Amino acid sequence: MQQGYRFHVIFVNTNMAGKQLTELETLFRALADRTRLRILGLLAAGEICVCEIHETLRVPQPKASRHLAYLRAAGLVETRRKGLWVYYRLAAPTDAVVAAVLQAARHALQHVTDVERDVVRYQKKTGCCTANPVEKPVFACCADPSTAASELQS
Repeated sequence: MQQGYRFHVIFVNTNMAGKQLTELETLFRALADRTRLRILGLLAAGEICVCEIHETLRVPQPKASRHLAYLRAAGLVETRRKGLWVYYRLAAPTDAVVAAVLQAARHALQHVTDVERDVVRYQKKTGCCTANPVEKPVFACCADPSTAASELQS
């Protein structure tokens, strides 16, 4: 045995890839419900009280609260309490992949008729305007057809 050599063992956290996969699984499960998608579409307008969410979506308050709790546990929404009321807003994702999926989902929700009706109903009830549409990147559904075809071919 030679002297002077030391062996160092480096432990790598092999669970990091598993953690990211778990986060994506949680995200997709949260997006896999009609009511939660409608809530996310409505929250694109900004911070909204839970009472306005259940009235706008025309769902019972316990159902709205249950779905908001699910979205909160998934890290998609944040809350702020003001007196007796709880206000919800979209959370800023820390992972770039999760952010990209959420941006695509938010953009897709702009094309859903039920979500559009919810936003109009919210605007009529509160007089509040909605947030600006997602502008970047341009998705194929909104691209100029002439440029979209050339981009797909390249």
